[in-house]
Amino acid sequence: MAALVDLGIGAFDRARMSDMSGRYLEITYRHGKPVAAYFYLPRQPGDISACTAIGDSGLVTDFAADGRPIGVEITSPSAVTLASLNTALSAANQPPAALDDIAPLLIGAKHRADAR
Repeated sequence: MAALVDLGIGAFDRARMSDMSGRYLEITYRHGKPVAAYFYLPRQPGDISACTAIGDSGLVTDFAADGRPIGVEITSPSAVTLASLNTALSAANQPPAALDDIAPLLIGAKHRADAR
């Protein structure tokens, strides 16, 4: 845990990062539009990305030093589909995501399309 403090990560982030036993989606917005997203996979405290695998649809899978997949970076959140994310997860030997796992991205994309 000392490494997290050395990196300047605040108490809120340390608490959030201490329980990374499940999968979850984090979305970054700018002016109300998603500009990036990250689908976290189960990880151990202190895991960092040691290598990446670039896939289709702007998806980049991060791997820990021991080869475990620890997350999928979604570089084009408005273009991601459940099928494209599941292709990346399958390539990393991970179970597929459910529609509910990325619903905020898909709902946002639908609203943007409806507004055109």
